[in-house]
Amino acid sequence: MLRRLAPAVLTVLVVALGVAGLAVRPPQGTPQRSADFVVLAGVAGLRWEDVDPQRTPTLWRMAQQGAIGSLSVRSAHRPTCPVDGWLTLGAGSFAAWNGSRPDGGCPASGVAVEQPDGIGANLPDQESVVQYNQQRLPWNAMPGSLSESVRCSVAVGPGAAVAAARPFGRVDRYASALPDDPRTLLGSCVLSIIDLGTVTGTDPATRAEEARAADAQLARVMAARPPRSLVLVAGISDTAGPSRLHVVVADGPGWERGWLTSASTGRDGYLQLVDLAPTALAALGRPMPERLFLGRPATSTGDRPDDLADAVAAPADADREAAAQRTVSGGFFTVLAVVQVLLALAVLPLLRRARPHAGPTGPTPAPARLVAVVEVLLVAAALTVPAALLADAVPWWRGGHPGWIFAGVTALLVAAGTAAVRFAPGWAGTLGPLGAVAGLTTLVVGLDVLTGARLQLNGVVGYSALQGGRYSGLSTVGLGVLLAGALLSGGWLAQRVPRGWRPAVVVAVGGVAVVVVGSPYLGADPVGAIALTAGLSVAAVISAGGWLTISRLAWASMAALAVAVGFAVVDLRRPPAERGSLGRFLSAVGDGTGGFTVHRSSTENFETLVNSPLTVLALAGGLLVWFALLQPWGGLMRLFGIYPAVRAALAGTAVAAVLGGVLDGAALDVAGAAAALVVPMAALASLRVLGHAADRTRPNPGRPRADGVVSADGADDEAGPGDAGPGGVGPAGGGGPTGGGGPLGAVHPRPISGPPASPPRPPVVPPAERSPDVDDAPEPTAVVPPRQVTRSSTEVAAP
Repeated sequence: MLRRLAPAVLTVLVVALGVAGLAVRPPQGTPQRSADFVVLAGVAGLRWEDVDPQRTPTLWRMAQQGAIGSLSVRSAHRPTCPVDGWLTLGAGSFAAWNGSRPDGGCPASGVAVEQPDGIGANLPDQESVVQYNQQRLPWNAMPGSLSESVRCSVAVGPGAAVAAARPFGRVDRYASALPDDPRTLLGSCVLSIIDLGTVTGTDPATRAEEARAADAQLARVMAARPPRSLVLVAGISDTAGPSRLHVVVADGPGWERGWLTSASTGRDGYLQLVDLAPTALAALGRPMPERLFLGRPATSTGDRPDDLADAVAAPADADREAAAQRTVSGGFFTVLAVVQVLLALAVLPLLRRARPHAGPTGPTPAPARLVAVVEVLLVAAALTVPAALLADAVPWWRGGHPGWIFAGVTALLVAAGTAAVRFAPGWAGTLGPLGAVAGLTTLVVGLDVLTGARLQLNGVVGYSALQGGRYSGLSTVGLGVLLAGALLSGGWLAQRVPRGWRPAVVVAVGGVAVVVVGSPYLGADPVGAIALTAGLSVAAVISAGGWLTISRLAWASMAALAVAVGFAVVDLRRPPAERGSLGRFLSAVGDGTGGFTVHRSSTENFETLVNSPLTVLALAGGLLVWFALLQPWGGLMRLFGIYPAVRAALAGTAVAAVLGGVLDGAALDVAGAAAALVVPMAALASLRVLGHAADRTRPNPGRPRADGVVSADGADDEAGPGDAGPGGVGPAGGGGPTGGGGPLGAVHPRPISGPPASPPRPPVVPPAERSPDVDDAPEPTAVVPPRQVTRSSTEVAAP
């Protein structure tokens, strides 16, 4: 009865953990009106390295008394050209101008602004721009949404006209430059948008002069600002590739001495360009448009250093780190993919020669020293990604050669981690290295997430604020290695307990991982949590042995679906501005705009599949497993038979990694990150288990054999394989029913030297010597010794 109820109980437990972890969100208060006027001043290309007390005294004073942050200027085009930045500001969503542009560059021609009446202005190209963004781009942005949300708006300069133009092209109030006394103009409407110029180029002297000119214009704005007004200054765009982080400063009532943040970034000190439009409306107390902005209203948080120079140094350093990360990340993953492919090719001949063969023929075993070196290299390869994550604790991007510094730090961390695993007590065991590597990886990634995911932001194996996709929580690579490490750790622990307890152990470890991945306080990845729930359910139902039957697959699918539905119901009950990605997608499906989200996700999947080096890792890992490890000579099937909980963990990892990547728009990136950990460990465990394939194993005491014989001392093998047993170190410490390597507990395999000896024949009595009694006696029976059973026939999943 208990066994029949176990799937249902486990399903309910997984669902409860998943929904509880996803449903709890940080409190988000409704933004209150804080100003009567809002002034948005933009300087294309302005970065924090351009700001100091001498060149930009006005902006420096604003930053001293206001809130500051780093601005990601992502738009629908990369790099974000000035016209794209201004258009995105006015749309509140990712938008782009439809003019022709060189590859990777910006449109050469300026924006046509007509002034037919001397009061407002008209943009004759606005209609085609709106159609381009509505029909050709996947973000469904509506240029002019910000100005449509207020009664009247002012634009100063051509860039500001692009942001302030309504969808049909009309600008309510327009001036090509600031008048001598801008008070009347800035006080005529509740919203004013001002183009302060551009800071461009790489020459420090040129940038300093342009920043000084923009600051002089800002001084005039600050002197003429309306009473009780909020002034936002932003580096509105890039001026050339590659992208950089830019300046954003807010000065006004309620914005004193803090860090800027928003719900769209979830990290102090970071805003998106699309956050500025909802911030302006929230400060004015105006309702958001029916078609919601992609951005969220900004807020100010405390804990900023009192010394502004120290405070400004943080976003400037973040910009340098993000720029260095872009140049190093691609090379790192390319090298990782090449190294792992070469290591996989090196493992193939060792797998062929690993299993001892009976008799005089068979391949010569590989030298023990060579096998030991390859095993250490496999551990090092599996630890490379968590070591690269830890390397971001060292400010490698500040050096003159950041790539080489990062490579050196990562290599040292890989060496340290490999040494820790190599000299750990369980190294001799089949599952010892696998458990140590999985546990170490889970610990590194989990601690980083629990402490704010600081190593993932702008990290080489994390996410870049320049991309504008994620600013907090788990990265795509982090999700892959965390789910793989957590499920493998759960499988390793489950293999050490009695069979009946294995599903509970897998659920306990995996359930914690689901909460860490999906909680908005931690990993902030609900899609990843749903995918991990599916993998966890698959692992739990087959962890005690047996096949993934239709009924077990149904229970696993029900668990993942129940978590998704439960979270969706909770998310949809929140106010529209507070919904997560799943709730917003379902709302879009309801109003008929969900196709844009599906189109964006499919486009991102295709681009990532084609361009990412992690695709090579995923495909190479899959080929190695399918065409080598799962072959009769590959050892993985034998490993699965001896250690069913490990088989369950690997199956769950595959399910979770593929689902997580596809649903999150990351294609095979999650699977590639997981493969970087799983495939080397699976190859190492296969080598170990093949090396013990010819070991002899004593039948379990007290367990009925196939011939009905029961051994004498009454023990039971329900506990499953452990790391040690009365027989010694077993297939490399992984165990077997007796936990031993051979009948005498040998550490090394004992090859079979030949066929077993024939049973002794009865003595033949010559006819002359027979007694009369012998003729009438029954024929003597040959004495048959007990059948010796190898691990390949007995160390399988418990029935």
